Amino acid sequence: MKTRSLIAFLFFLSTVVVAQQPAFTSEELDLNKYIKGTLTFPSDVEKPPLVILVQGSGPVDRNGNQSFMKNDSFKKLATQLAEAGIATYRFDKRILQMRRLGIKEEDIRFDDFITDVSTALEHFKNADAYKNISVLGHSQGSLVGMIAAKDKADAFISIAGAAHPIDSIIVDQIAGQMPGLKENVQQSFKDMRETGSSRNYNPMLEMVFRPSVQPFILSWMQYDPQKEIQELDIPVLLINGSNDLQVQEEQAELLKKSKPEAELVILEKMNHVFRKIEGDDLENSKSYNDAGLPLHPELVPVITNFINSL
Repeated sequence: MKTRSLIAFLFFLSTVVVAQQPAFTSEELDLNKYIKGTLTFPSDVEKPPLVILVQGSGPVDRNGNQSFMKNDSFKKLATQLAEAGIATYRFDKRILQMRRLGIKEEDIRFDDFITDVSTALEHFKNADAYKNISVLGHSQGSLVGMIAAKDKADAFISIAGAAHPIDSIIVDQIAGQMPGLKENVQQSFKDMRETGSSRNYNPMLEMVFRPSVQPFILSWMQYDPQKEIQELDIPVLLINGSNDLQVQEEQAELLKKSKPEAELVILEKMNHVFRKIEGDDLENSKSYNDAGLPLHPELVPVITNFINSL
C-alpha cells in the first residue's frame, strides 16, 4: 500500500509540474533603432506560424496602449495566439519614439511605418524558424500592413481597416461633426494634392492641417486601400466588429468587394479594441481604458482557423 501510495503521489506531482509549465514564452527583441518589440511564441511548437502585429493610428505601443488609454488589446491578442500555437511579433510604433530618436513631426512619413513592417518581415523570413509569416494590421495598420505584405508575407489579416483614402475619411468625419467646414476641408485637401501644402484652412482645422503634420497626411493620402488590396496575391482575412464606433463594417465589405476571394468575418458586438460590447456607446468608450476586459471570444478562433488553413 505504501508503494502504491508513493507511486500515486509521484504521478500526481509530475502532472502538477507539467501543468505549471508555461504555454508560451516572451522575449524582448529589437531589430534596429526604430523597431523595439516583443516576440511571443508557443513553448511546445518547434516551427510555429508567425504573425506580425501592426497597430492603429497614434502613438501606440506594442501592447496596443497610448497615454491615458490602456486596454492591452495587442498584448492579450499575442498571448492568446501563442496559447493557440501561433507566434507573434509586436513593436512600438516609430511615432511613439520620436523624442528618443530625435525625429521632428514634420519629418515623419506614412512610408516610415511601411518600412518598419517590411524590415520585420525580412528579418523573420531570413530566420527560417517559422512555418509561415502573416501580417495583421489594425485600423491604420491595416493599410500599412497591406502594403508591406505585398510580395513578402504568406497571408494578410485586416481588423477594422478603412477602405477609403485618409482625406476622404477625414472629409466625411468633419462633415458629420461640423458640416459648415466641409467645403473648406475639401479645398484644403485639393490644395495639398495639387501644390503639396495648404495654407487657407479654417483655424478650427489646425489639428489636421498644421504645417508640421501636412507632409505626413500627404504621404498617407497617396494610398487607396481598395487599390492596394487588389495587389495582394496571398490569402486575405477581413475582420470588423458590428459595434466598432470608429470603423463601420461597411468598410470591410468594400475591401471584400475589391478582393472578392478574401474571407470576410463580421464579429457581432465587437468594438474597435476587440471587446464584446453589450451596452451603449458609453460602455463602448470606457472599454478603451479597461485592460481587465477579455477579448471578444470569437476573435482568436477566427484568426487561428485562418492561419492554420494556410
